[in-house]
Parts: sequence; structure tokens; C-alpha cells
Amino acid sequence: MVDTRTAPYGLFLLRVALGLMWLSHGLMKIFIFTVPGFAGFLANKIGLPGFLAIPFIAAEVIGGLLLIGGVYARQVAILLIPLMLGALNFHLPNGWVFSAAGGGWEYPAFLVVASLVVALAGEGAYAVKPAALIPGSRRALA
Repeated sequence: MVDTRTAPYGLFLLRVALGLMWLSHGLMKIFIFTVPGFAGFLANKIGLPGFLAIPFIAAEVIGGLLLIGGVYARQVAILLIPLMLGALNFHLPNGWVFSAAGGGWEYPAFLVVASLVVALAGEGAYAVKPAALIPGSRRALA
């Protein structure tokens, strides 16, 4: 049974934590791996065109920020899932633990599941509603 009094706050915490994880995952590619390094990884290790590095990074950074703010959180969560399914596919042969050589698959799997929960259950409390983005709308925060 869902406790309707506290569920919105639980979803809020999940949404913000998930957004922070997506944001940090994207920023890691900028500040640690570097954009050229990540582009090389895509091209040499995965076989994808290196130019996809920028859209992938942008999706993770922008998606993370949108999730944190609760802006179209359900739709953003759904749109981010294919990115992490690709990462999950790459990490699957490395085993369970992400600290394993090449990184394991539990972290990408968790991001997929958490994104799916936000997509199914909603953004929770303190989300900027889509209507708040429409000029003249009176709704801003819930």
C-alpha cells in the first residue's frame, strides 16, 4: 500500500538523488575522462562514432538538471533509459561490481531501474510542473 501522505516526499528524494547521479555521470565525462577521451572510448571500445560523445554528455547533464528541478521528470527519465541500457550492455561482461576492471553492471542497472520508477510513479513533491513553464501560468511549484 502506498502512503499518499509521504510518497510525494519519497519520490522527491529519489528524483533529486537520481538527477544528481545522472548529472555527476555526465560531468565525470567532461572533467575526468574529458570529451575527447570519452569520444575515443566510444569509437575504440564500443564501436560508436566519437561525435556521439557530446550528445550523450549533454543528455546526462541536462537530463540530470531537469530531474533535480522536476521539469518533465517522467519524460526525461524515460528518455535517459536507453543511454544507460547501452552502458549496461557494455558493462555486463565485466561482472556485478562496478569497481571491477572495466566497471560492473550494477550501477547502470540501478540507474535504469530508478529512472523507470520516476517515470512510472511521477516526480513527487517540489517539482516544477510543465504548466509553470507556460507563459501566463500561475502554477510554479507543487
